[in-house]
Amino acid sequence: MNTAVDYTSTSWELIIAVNHQYEGEQKEFPVRVSGDLHIGGVMLRLVERIQISQDWSDYGLWWEQKCCWLLKTHWTLDKYGIQADAKLIFTPQHRPLRLQLPNMKTVRLKVSFSSVVFKTVSEICKILNIRRSEELSLLKPSDEVFKKKRKKEKSNMDVIIEDVLNLDSSSLISGSLASPGLYSKTMTPTYDPVNGTPASSTITWFSDSPLTEQNCNILAVSQPAYPPETLAKMYKPRTLLDKAKINSRWLDSSRSLMEQGIQEDDKLLLRFKYFHFFDLNPKYDAVRINQLYEQARWAILLEEIDCTEEEMLMFAALQYHIGKLSMSSDVLDFVNEPEVDEVESALANLEVALEGGKTNNILEDITDIPKLANYLRLFRPKKLTLKPYKQYWFVFKDTSISYFKNKESAHGEPTEKLHLRGCDVIPDVNVAARKFGIKLLIPVADGINEVYLRCEDEHQYATWMAACKFASKGKTMADSSYRTEVNNIMSFLKMKNVTSVPQVPNDTEAVDLSSESLVSPRYVKKFKTKQLIARILEAHQNVAHLPLVEAKLRFIQAWQSLPEFGITHYIVRFRGSKKDEILGIAHNRLIRIDMTTGDPIVTWRFSNMKQWNVNWEISQVAMEFDQNISVAFTCQNSECKIVHEYIGGYIFLSTRSKDQNETLDEELFHKLTGGQD
Repeated sequence: MNTAVDYTSTSWELIIAVNHQYEGEQKEFPVRVSGDLHIGGVMLRLVERIQISQDWSDYGLWWEQKCCWLLKTHWTLDKYGIQADAKLIFTPQHRPLRLQLPNMKTVRLKVSFSSVVFKTVSEICKILNIRRSEELSLLKPSDEVFKKKRKKEKSNMDVIIEDVLNLDSSSLISGSLASPGLYSKTMTPTYDPVNGTPASSTITWFSDSPLTEQNCNILAVSQPAYPPETLAKMYKPRTLLDKAKINSRWLDSSRSLMEQGIQEDDKLLLRFKYFHFFDLNPKYDAVRINQLYEQARWAILLEEIDCTEEEMLMFAALQYHIGKLSMSSDVLDFVNEPEVDEVESALANLEVALEGGKTNNILEDITDIPKLANYLRLFRPKKLTLKPYKQYWFVFKDTSISYFKNKESAHGEPTEKLHLRGCDVIPDVNVAARKFGIKLLIPVADGINEVYLRCEDEHQYATWMAACKFASKGKTMADSSYRTEVNNIMSFLKMKNVTSVPQVPNDTEAVDLSSESLVSPRYVKKFKTKQLIARILEAHQNVAHLPLVEAKLRFIQAWQSLPEFGITHYIVRFRGSKKDEILGIAHNRLIRIDMTTGDPIVTWRFSNMKQWNVNWEISQVAMEFDQNISVAFTCQNSECKIVHEYIGGYIFLSTRSKDQNETLDEELFHKLTGGQD
């Protein structure tokens, strides 16, 4: 019974709908409130009015007209601006959601519909044992998949994708996660509760985590390839315009799922959004490495990223090798690996990080200034020219390349000096044709200075390519990791080196190898089946010795070395222009691309950026670079905030260093990506 005090002139009746998760229906309850009553008090009165005994801790108030959650329980109704005509819903904050992982498997689990997407993704990654959740985000499925297809094909697509793994029992409650995650903030190992010894990473997965052994098989181990007919039905972006349409569907990291129209049991895609992977550790990142490999594999197969014939055969050979190891070996064979003392391992890693391995190496880095000097061939592409490469004597020192007419004139003034800091270094290699080229895109005031270098052999290419990569980042060959980079490049060249003698596959290998599932449709049409199988088996000889995790890491590294890797496209209109253009956003630069030809017009490096801001009234992103260069554009096919997130996210992730804590500053990330300037 309401007392007379409740019916004062300042009180009024608020109708609140209740979504009861057990009864599955919505009922309305009137609650007598006043403007100075806080949200917590409203929920308390509502629960008393409902008179049902249950745990209401996960319930919150959703304001339907304003499309927002009322999460600040200390705020009053007057502060929120809520009046009697407000439509409030008392509903659970955590609800089931279907997530398609990078390996095309779908999991169903409870996630927070009231937290911002950035935090929701972090909670999802803790459930799935994926570190570095800031590298991932959620993507809306594309309607383009079903366009121009018959209803029968639609149903087939649903069967393909909806192989659902139900993790709904692992409900996430704010402040008490079902899975604490494998990797703590300080890399402190989890201890076995029975004997007190440090538990291995694998044991940790199967104890506190909701993932069973079978579920870990799906997440941490590569699954068999889809048959060719299934692969042919999947959506493949054909142009930069198609890729730009896909990237317009990223969710806003600073708003909740419900605020962006996502409903219970909807389907979203969990993908690596920022291609700036940090600290890939096989000991802790089995799931993360496998999902990265799967996303790279599907990017190759669906032609989201372009590669040469030689590179495609290498990727196919690695896929075939990984598939064989995944099917033949036990999923948990790494459990039997000898346990390494955590303290000794941490000290060893620290010693390497501090470059404390060998004293003579340290002294060499300090006292010796490395320099490269060789005869290379140079070519500058110009319109209406057929001039071949011309040989010069090149000298590489610090972060610059100088070239002279010959070796004898190296003591005088160079013909030209190229400053590589901030440039783009693109490989131009065909091992079979003995072509070892380096493409340099050097930013200048009026555009891009395009230079091609041609090396004589693999070793010369590896040393110069590594030096160019380091110089583009502002590093020199004195860096302790230079030799490692040279060795990595040499190993990639060996993987691409296919024997000239064709290998005739035997019947057992031919049956085991489905070539159409390992290469993109473009190369399936180019070769006959037996010819393609033979070439994949030839390339497989170069990677057959690799263990499973190493093969996945090699695939990821080869993916990262592709010229188009990590470039996300958007349709924009630059200030002063009357036509739409493509903006490519990479982890270290912005690229203005002609929509018709697909050719890059100009590149701006993040390292040269002075400041950037967003005018939210007209949805315009403005940036200022060195040499008084200013750029401004508006987004045509997506919200300006999505591009804002990409730029801010990459700038933020590029500042990470090994001495940072494991958990990044979420408030700083939100400031950079959430539009709260």
